[in-house]
Amino acid sequence: MSVLVVTGGSRGIGAEICRLAATRDWAVAVNYAHSADEAESVVTEIKAGGGKAIAVQADVSDADQVEAMFARIDQELGPVTGLVNNAGINGKTGPVDEMDAETTVRLFMVNAVGPFICAAAAIRRMAKRHGGNGGVIVNISSAASKHGAPTYVDYAAAKGAVDSFTIGLAREQADQGIRVNCVRPGATMTELSIDWAKENPDWLDWVMAQVPLKRPAEMREIANAVLWMLSDESSYATGAILDVCGGWVSP
Repeated sequence: MSVLVVTGGSRGIGAEICRLAATRDWAVAVNYAHSADEAESVVTEIKAGGGKAIAVQADVSDADQVEAMFARIDQELGPVTGLVNNAGINGKTGPVDEMDAETTVRLFMVNAVGPFICAAAAIRRMAKRHGGNGGVIVNISSAASKHGAPTYVDYAAAKGAVDSFTIGLAREQADQGIRVNCVRPGATMTELSIDWAKENPDWLDWVMAQVPLKRPAEMREIANAVLWMLSDESSYATGAILDVCGGWVSP
């Protein structure tokens, strides 16, 4: 059984990826920062379906916590062969000149630096030069990295960094047996999106006016794309960025 780490796996798209991966013969490490009860709920659901999973706490922006998390996964599940960099946070809406620098720095630490830290820990276990047998990394970006996200530009910029990170890391690690790809969702009905829509009632109408399919994504639709990227069916794809956004920003 292959071992998969999903950061931010306690809710939303991350939780859906965990559930689906467990049905595809992955042992799943459900990472969380604060939502222990929600992470344990995902684990319980997976185990009830006959799968294997553990909940593991770590702030992805803290290298020591991430390494401790991977060490625990090594002991309880075995060598990691898959990583989904899904953890992310929202900042505050508003023009750049009104943004709080501390909030923006925190957003970049989680959304952009976190994937670097987690990938480094995974590579130390997957790469041939470290005695590994290869593996797969899938980064979760956002359509915001292409449309620029006026009023939440910091979020878009951090996701743009994830796009570039994907391409560079894929080229860097190809000879180590590691594929690196990216899934770029559009508006998806996660808990965060539902809360955001309640606080910003015009947001969903603004988005749907630009989406050719005229509806937001379901979480399972994003998870399906991620699981394809993790599977051998995408064995010749690396450095690829897959837009799953209803045509919102697709070429």
